[in-house]
Amino acid sequence: MATKKAEKLSVERLAKLHQLAKKLGYEYQNISYLQHALTHCSVGSKNNERLEFLGDSLVNFMIADILFHQFSNLPEGDMSRVRAHLVKGDTLAVIGREYNLSDYLVLGPGELKSGGFRRDSIIADAVEAIIASVYEDGGLDVCRELVNHLYDGRLQILDPKKVGKDAKTRLQEWLQSKNQPLPEYSIISVNGAAHAQQFTVSCFVEKLNTKFEATASNRRKAEQKAAEFALDALDNL
Repeated sequence: MATKKAEKLSVERLAKLHQLAKKLGYEYQNISYLQHALTHCSVGSKNNERLEFLGDSLVNFMIADILFHQFSNLPEGDMSRVRAHLVKGDTLAVIGREYNLSDYLVLGPGELKSGGFRRDSIIADAVEAIIASVYEDGGLDVCRELVNHLYDGRLQILDPKKVGKDAKTRLQEWLQSKNQPLPEYSIISVNGAAHAQQFTVSCFVEKLNTKFEATASNRRKAEQKAAEFALDALDNL
C-alpha cells in the first residue's frame, strides 16, 4: 500500500468525513484517503479517478469471491451475470445514495452548478473510490469487510435466478418452463412530439388470456414494464 501525506482540512470538513466513515463502519488511520475518494476530477488534478480505477477492480474481485463461496452450485455464466448486476454503475449509485454521498462530494464550480452531486455516474465512481481508499488505508481484509458491509442487505435477499435478468427475459423463461406460448408484444399507440414520444404497448400472455399495457419513453422500456406487470400477475396465481 502507498503512504499518503495527511491533508490540511477544516474542522468542519473533518467532522463530515468522520461522520461518513462512521456510517461506513470503518475508522481511517489517515482520513485524507476518504477526502481524496470524494473529490471529483472537476476540482483539478488531485481527484479520485485513480482510486476509482483501483476500486473497480477490487469490488469486482470481492463480489466474485463472495458469489463463488455463497453459491457453490451456481454456474460460471450465472455468476458473471449476477456480479455484473451487483457492480454496475446503477447499483453502485443506489448504494452511494443510501449513504447520502451527495452530501460529502467535493466538486468543481461547473459540476456544482449543473447538479453533479446528484449524477449517478459521479456517485457510483465515488463508491468505487471509497472502496479503494479503505484498501489503501488499511489493507485487503478491512476492504473486504467494507464491501461485505455495503452489500450485506442485497446478498441476503439475492435470488441468482432473477438478478441481472430483465423482465422480458424472466417472463419468457417462466412461460417456457411451463411449456406455454411466448408472450406477444404489440404497439398500441405512439404519442407526442418526436423529441418526447410516449409509446404504449401491450404484452399478451395466453396462459392468462390477458393483455398487459404499459407506457414509456421508448418501445423497449414500455415492453419491459408490460412484461413486469405480466410477471406480477403470474406470481399471484
